[in-house]
This record gives sequence, C-alpha cells and structure tokens, in this order.
Amino acid sequence: MLIRSLCNPVRALGRSTLSVVRYLGRLGLFLVQTVVHVFLPSWKPRRLLKQIRFIGFGSLLVICLTGAFTGMVLAFQGYYTLSRVGSTAFLGPMVALSLLRELGPVITGLMVTGRAGSAVTAEIGIMRIREQIDALEVMGVSPFSHLVVPNFLACLIALPLLTAIFDVVGIGGGHLIGCGLLGVPSGTYFGQMAEYVEWKDVISGLYKALAFGGIIAWICCYKGYHARHGAEGVSKATTQAVVTSSVLILGIDYFMTSVLF
Repeated sequence: MLIRSLCNPVRALGRSTLSVVRYLGRLGLFLVQTVVHVFLPSWKPRRLLKQIRFIGFGSLLVICLTGAFTGMVLAFQGYYTLSRVGSTAFLGPMVALSLLRELGPVITGLMVTGRAGSAVTAEIGIMRIREQIDALEVMGVSPFSHLVVPNFLACLIALPLLTAIFDVVGIGGGHLIGCGLLGVPSGTYFGQMAEYVEWKDVISGLYKALAFGGIIAWICCYKGYHARHGAEGVSKATTQAVVTSSVLILGIDYFMTSVLF
C-alpha cells in the first residue's frame, strides 16, 4: 500500500505529461496539414477574399480607435517623463519606436484575436457540432481547404496591414497631443522621428505581425475544429482560443524581440 501511494503522484505526473505531449503533437500536425493544403489548388480564392474582408476591413474601426488612443497616451506619458530630463524633443522617436517595435503588432494581434479570432473559432466549432464538417468530408471536400486555409492566409495578409494602419494612426494621435496640446513643435516631432527611426524598426514590427497572424489563425481554427459537446463545448473552445492566442502572442513577442534587437 505504501509503495502504491508513493507511485500515484508519479503516475499522475506521467499522465499529465503524456496528455501535454499529445496535445502539442495534435497542434503540430494541424499546422503541418494547414501549410500543406495552402499549396494545394483545392481552396477557393473567393472565400479567401471574404475572410480578408471579415478579418481585415471588419477590424479596421477598432484598430483605428485603439491606435489613436494608444498614441495619445504614449505622448502624454512620454512628454512628462522626458520633460524631467529636458528631452521633450525626442517625443516623436519615443512614440514611433514604441508603436513600431512593440505596441503596434502586439495590440493589433490582441484586438484581432478578441474580435475575429473568437468568431472564427465559434463558426468552425458550430459547424463541427452540427456535423457540417463531417458532411464536407463525406462529399469529398477537404475541411482544411474549405475552412482553415482561407482563415490562415487571411490572417497572414490582414495582420501586417492592420499593424501598419495602427502605427500610422498612433503616430498621428501622438502628434495631436504632443504638438497640439503640449506644445512640441511639429517639425521637431517628425524631424527627430525621421532621424532615429530606421527601416529595421518598421520591418521587425511587420515580421511580428506576420507571426501573430499565423498564431491567431492556427490556434483559433484548431480549437474550433476540435470543439465538442454542444454549445458548451463551443463556448469553451472560443474562450481557450482567445486565451491561448493572447498568451502565445505575448510569449512569441518576447522571443522575437530578443532575436530581432
């Protein structure tokens, strides 16, 4: 009995480890299948355009609002921080670099996850519990080509574009507060920005946005594709998709920052 009681925690740890390994294996296989189907001619460009419109154009308003207020807050906080050391002339580079390197791709990814990623998970999950995905397989239509690939490519295309819009609107919001309210000369704001911001700062942010787009599509489509147990299962899958994607975005952001900079 003593030996059995001592072995129980080890068995529990082993079961948990195997469960995590199986989960990661399923995630990896799902990504591989998605990438393979990207290069097959069975997916329809019309559905891709529909998803680009849903994910990209549909998220435009929230991205513009979030970008504007983020730039305004950065200008406020940056001005009062820089004024302590007499360096308010560097407000433009501070706002631009913060947006281009970090806040632009990260906040855009989180906003798209909450708005579009959750909807994608719910849509695919409802199709799963209504057996529509099984019907596609019976008819000889690949669910990956019909459902997953368009969302995957749409996220890869839309996220960098939305990030660029976020950055531009955020810089404009910072200019509105810094120059219009706090008195920083407009020429100084943009002149210092042009001097200190390099192309690698812009490109690195777009690389991050591209990676985040792939993560959002990958996780959200996977959770929806494997949803079970009716409406409750879809709601759990949607919550897990948003939480997992958000955590991965923040984690991958750290590793990409350590590599790119």
